[in-house]
Amino acid sequence: MTDSTNAPPTPSPTATQAAVLARPEPDPPKEQAPPVPNAIQIWMHRISVFLFVLISAVAGVLLVILPWAPEWTDNYLLLSFPSLRTIVSSGFFRGLCSGLGLLDIWIGFWEALHYHEQP
Repeated sequence: MTDSTNAPPTPSPTATQAAVLARPEPDPPKEQAPPVPNAIQIWMHRISVFLFVLISAVAGVLLVILPWAPEWTDNYLLLSFPSLRTIVSSGFFRGLCSGLGLLDIWIGFWEALHYHEQP
C-alpha cells in the first residue's frame, strides 16, 4: 500500500536562484524637480490668462446680445443669400448662438477663478 498523503518533495532553490532572490531591488530613479519659472515667464503666463479671460468674456457677450439685434439679419453679407438669411434669422439658430455665448462667458470666468501660480 502506498500512502497518498505524502506530497512530492519541493525542489530546493539552486545557488543562482538564491542569489537572484537575495539581491536587493534597485532604487527607483529619483524624480527631478521641475524647473522654477523666472519672473518673465510668470508675468507672461498671467498676461496670457488675462487675455484669454477678456477675449472669452467679450466674445461671449457679443454672442449673447448680437443675434437678437436687427443687424444680425439686416446686413450686406446676407442680402445676397436669402436662404442663409432665413436660417440665421430662425429662433433656434439665434438661441444656439446665445447659448454658445453663455458657454464662452462661463469658460472664461472658470479659467479666471481656477488660476493659480506654479509653486
